[in-house]
Amino acid sequence: MGRNKFSQKEIDAIVKLLKLKCKSTRGQQKIVRNTLRVEYEFNISDFNIPGQAFGPEDLEAAIKRGAIKILDDATIEAMKAKRARDKARDKALLEQEALQSGEQTSWEEAMKEWNEYYSQNKK
Repeated sequence: MGRNKFSQKEIDAIVKLLKLKCKSTRGQQKIVRNTLRVEYEFNISDFNIPGQAFGPEDLEAAIKRGAIKILDDATIEAMKAKRARDKARDKALLEQEALQSGEQTSWEEAMKEWNEYYSQNKK
C-alpha cells in the first residue's frame, strides 16, 4: 500500500502522469505506473475498481470521497522524512537479525578478514 496523503504539487504531477498514462502504449503505461509508485508512492490499485482504467477523473473522485487527502508541503515533507527514517531503521533491524541468525555475513567483517589474509599471504 502506498500513501494517501499528498501535497497539491504532487497531485498536479500525478494528474499529468495519469493523463500521459491514458494516452500511452502498454509499455509506456508500465513506465508511468512505476514512476507513480517510486516517486510518489502512489499505487493506482489502492484507489481504483479492479479491472477498470484509472485516470485524472478517478483521482478527483478519490479526493472528493476522502480516500486521498491534500495536505500542505511542510506536513508532507515531515511525513516523508519520518517514513525514510522508519525504512532505514527497519532495514537495519532486518540486517542485524540476519547477521545474528547466521543467514548473512557482515561485509565489513568479510573485508577485514580478506585484508588480513591478503596481507599475510602477500609476502
